Amino acid sequence: MANAVYPKFKAACIRGGANTNLVTGPVKVVLVADGYTYSVTHEFLSDIPAVDQAAISGALAGCAVSDAGAFTSSNGNFTSVTSTEDKALVLFVDTGVQSTSRLIAYLDTSVTGLPVTPAGAGYNIIADPTGWFVL
Repeated sequence: MANAVYPKFKAACIRGGANTNLVTGPVKVVLVADGYTYSVTHEFLSDIPAVDQAAISGALAGCAVSDAGAFTSSNGNFTSVTSTEDKALVLFVDTGVQSTSRLIAYLDTSVTGLPVTPAGAGYNIIADPTGWFVL
């Protein structure tokens, strides 16, 4: 699978749906294990099986959306990742409840350091300076 913005996120943005504000978010990143398969039908964090959620970052700082539609933020990190092999990052708007935390984007290509086999240590998330994605 190549990088993709979840279609349900795009539709929610167009419709003015809840939990779509990338600037006030909070936007977090989940490191997903090799067992997860991206689907255009996935909408919320609960659509990613718990066993495939290797780690969840804290809220990304410095979130912004450019006039060209690029979403940018500061780098983030995961702490104490102990999973086997992880293949992708998924950005989401965190509500504190997985069934309402909206999935934003699936990133598995052109991501520095992926795939990764963590060994109980931290893992830094290096944000692309041109943006995570463009709508």
